[in-house]
Amino acid sequence: MTTIRYRITPKNPRAHLFEVELSIERPARQQQLWLPVWIPGSYLVREFARHIVTLTAVADGAPIAADKIDKHTWQLETGEGVNIVVVTTTVYAWDLSVRAAHLDQTHAFFNGPSVFLAVKGREQQPCELVIEPPSDESCKGWRVATTLPAVDVRPTGPTGGFGRFRAADYDELCDHPVEMGTFDLVEFNAGGVPHQMAITGRVRFDRERLQRDLAAICNEQIRMFHGAGKPPFARYLFLTMAVGEGYGGLEHRSSTALICKRDDLPRPSPGVSNGNGSAMTTTSAAAGPATPSDPNDSYRSFLGLCSHEYFHLWNVKRIKPAAFSPYDLSRENPTRLLWAFEGITSYYDDLALVRSGVISVESWLDLLGRTTTKVLRAGGRKKQSLAESSYDSWIKYYRQDENTPNSQVSYYTKGSLVALALDITLRSATDDARSLDDVMRLLLARYGDNANGRGAGVPEDGVERAAAEVAGVDLKPFFDEYVRGVNDVPLGGLLEPFGLRLHLRPVDSDSDPGGKPGKKDAEKRGSLGITAGVGDDGAHLAHVHDGGAAQKAGLSAGDVVVAVDGLRASRGMLARHVGERPPGERLHLHVFRRDELHEFDVVLQAPEPEAAWFSVDDAAPPEARARRTAWLLRKS
Repeated sequence: MTTIRYRITPKNPRAHLFEVELSIERPARQQQLWLPVWIPGSYLVREFARHIVTLTAVADGAPIAADKIDKHTWQLETGEGVNIVVVTTTVYAWDLSVRAAHLDQTHAFFNGPSVFLAVKGREQQPCELVIEPPSDESCKGWRVATTLPAVDVRPTGPTGGFGRFRAADYDELCDHPVEMGTFDLVEFNAGGVPHQMAITGRVRFDRERLQRDLAAICNEQIRMFHGAGKPPFARYLFLTMAVGEGYGGLEHRSSTALICKRDDLPRPSPGVSNGNGSAMTTTSAAAGPATPSDPNDSYRSFLGLCSHEYFHLWNVKRIKPAAFSPYDLSRENPTRLLWAFEGITSYYDDLALVRSGVISVESWLDLLGRTTTKVLRAGGRKKQSLAESSYDSWIKYYRQDENTPNSQVSYYTKGSLVALALDITLRSATDDARSLDDVMRLLLARYGDNANGRGAGVPEDGVERAAAEVAGVDLKPFFDEYVRGVNDVPLGGLLEPFGLRLHLRPVDSDSDPGGKPGKKDAEKRGSLGITAGVGDDGAHLAHVHDGGAAQKAGLSAGDVVVAVDGLRASRGMLARHVGERPPGERLHLHVFRRDELHEFDVVLQAPEPEAAWFSVDDAAPPEARARRTAWLLRKS
């Protein structure tokens, strides 16, 4: 079988241009090439072909026509008896995200679907990739970080260098993102397998704590799926871009691409030099989760992101929906199961933090309260089910607008609460002998050969059937209510037998995340029913919530409140006026809608108890405390 050969070069970092060369031996007489329209893990058609600047082709050294026949497909007029066709593209790379490609004098990053043309009809053939260094003088000292299998690289090392790599097929070629630059490398072991984090950006961080915490989290997840056995990959790589503002991740079969704020990394101790320029050290899995204190909110968020993407190694990359088996990167691949693949992962990402000892139970309860608050503050949860939210992700979740809180529910946040409820339901049905952990292991055993994309995949009812099999009871009513229906999960009643209590209160402000007790007498303060946006020329209304005081008065998202009772308004001033007035009091607002000035009288409403927080019930019986400990801390 012939090999499809690629060569990629950061040709002009200052203009953000990659040059990509594709060589095809013995092509078809009319050979078609196509570029994916989306990337697995991010369910939106992104039209990567729009970033191709030029495309030329030569057959046995002579130029040939390359005609674009649809938005992402080209046809080469190759002719008969051609030995080799070489197609050269220039790709504009200025998307600073985890999804596509980015190139300048500081670093280069790319995902395969955004830069590598596929050869139609030959996607299953082996692929070879040569990664060339940039010639720009400002890029001296660059190296390569990727888990794509190396064949001949220079210099050799745990992350490889520039040179030649291989992939079994086009799918594997696209499932190994690549970072080039002068990144800082953090190394540790987990499950007997080497792990690295390559951090790009100007950062200072506590290297030892990061190593220790990541090792603890990864070990916990490996232990859950494989016990004392090794995970199904030879090494793992976190590719991390640390920037001023940013947050996100994208999973791959043996790596993940992350973007975070540089302040999300753990702060170094005073007087300690860590981060860029410091020597590389290795922390073994035996070091254990001996963190000195709970992480602050930003570092905890980063660890949750790492935990989330790492859990996707199993739940998405190996346990995969039938709709993704194999991926069709030329069009949408809808499924009603994203609540399970993203929601269950969102449940376990935080659960792994507390089980590994990286955060305390109190910190985990704070996270649970924040997630519950997000769900309760979205009126769309009463209109859209999780199954519908999953199916419509291609047209709704990644295209959120001013009406999203009123019309949608997140399969991440509510999905994680349903996963928690399912876990508790399974434990209760089996006298704590079985849990959602067993469901995940059953799904892995049944569908785990999907890492290569060629397995059957989880059918649309596969998660429900696996959960019922573990529980030994019919779970259709549960799925009808919380997955296919729009009912709220009864967390209070579910958690009480574990010695945990749910508390609900009004939000202190439109930006109140919940998770903790609020201010006193919050129920005595009026509510406007809006979410404020950012702006310097008044109080911008980002969202106007269904049934709230603002909507009833006629205000709309996009309006800018410029005066309250005759006084100039700002975001803080509007919040202060609302917070100082009781329900039933009237505000007179001057508002710009586009370039027209309007006046509104708004009658403040009583606030809804939408903020959640959880506490440990110190009066709970010993058996409740024992159940909680076995669940959250894995201790008997």
